Amino acid sequence: MEPGVKEYLIRILNTLFVGLIWMAINTTVGIMYDHAFIHDHVTTGNIIFYTWFVISLVAFLWWVFRVWSKPIDFEE
Repeated sequence: MEPGVKEYLIRILNTLFVGLIWMAINTTVGIMYDHAFIHDHVTTGNIIFYTWFVISLVAFLWWVFRVWSKPIDFEE
């Protein structure tokens, strides 16, 4: 397999893997441990969950943009 195509496929797989792990962590903590839902009032768990969610989303998107902004040389 050519190096450019291999690098492209590795980027796709890494992005999918990190994205799925990020979603699994957030859905587990949010839905399974009931921190994503505000029932009667806002709890400390809700604040911590949504703070974590926003910070980790920004970090994930920054990582994705950084990974995909590097050019791939298909002409090697």
